[in-house]
Amino acid sequence: MTMPPDEARPPLGDDPGPSSAGQAVRVVRVLTLLDASRHSLAALAAAVDLAVAPHAELVALFVEDQELVSSAGFPFAREIGAVSGRARRRSRDDLVVGQARQARRVAEALEAAVSGRELRHELRISRGAIVSEAQALAGPGDVLMLGKAGFSSHWGVRLGSTSRALMLEAPCTVIIWDERLPLAHGPLRTLAEAEAQAPSRMEVPEVLARLFEGEEVLEASNARELEHRLRRATSGALLLHRPRLARLAEQDPDLLARLPIPLIVVP
Repeated sequence: MTMPPDEARPPLGDDPGPSSAGQAVRVVRVLTLLDASRHSLAALAAAVDLAVAPHAELVALFVEDQELVSSAGFPFAREIGAVSGRARRRSRDDLVVGQARQARRVAEALEAAVSGRELRHELRISRGAIVSEAQALAGPGDVLMLGKAGFSSHWGVRLGSTSRALMLEAPCTVIIWDERLPLAHGPLRTLAEAEAQAPSRMEVPEVLARLFEGEEVLEASNARELEHRLRRATSGALLLHRPRLARLAEQDPDLLARLPIPLIVVP
């Protein structure tokens, strides 16, 4: 059963927190989707680094995709081998067994990632559609870490449909992570806006604050200018409010996949 994200929970470790003064300590949940791909495992490693912060916990979600299982019922359903290129008939039983095997690999990966770390963590397994299950789990105060490449992507780097949908629709802060990028300290970059609409550092969850050293405001009125401004960036991150992100995505749907630094999306 999912605990409402705004509900206060005990502090982590031996930190007594301010509870002794009668104040509740709010634990920030760092959420990540796992599917045993290299992209999700890279996002898991970054999520673990975030979740070791005081008053944070890691929640990994593995979704048994029922839409995929149901698709095996169609007589024309086929799967194509990534290496051989051969098409073969999809079997519902094979898909169910494959998902169970994948869930075991995910559990093993999570335990390996947190080994030797003192942090609260859990793995949740659900059935349904990936995007809707992630949205049901996430709350306004959470941080959702996603790999940049899609769950079905094996060639190149692109922004997958799962990541694209969640960064535009999730009820919380979303971080789009690229497995090639180190967790490097640097400035938190924002885009210049009208004063009344300017992004605020305070909107970023506190668990992220330790990742940044200063702020930098970029003058970029469109997607092309933004890519030009960031072409030499090697650290830090770019923060975008969701409405601005949507406008940039309309101008260039592939822009976000080409950005050389992590992207933080706030509602």
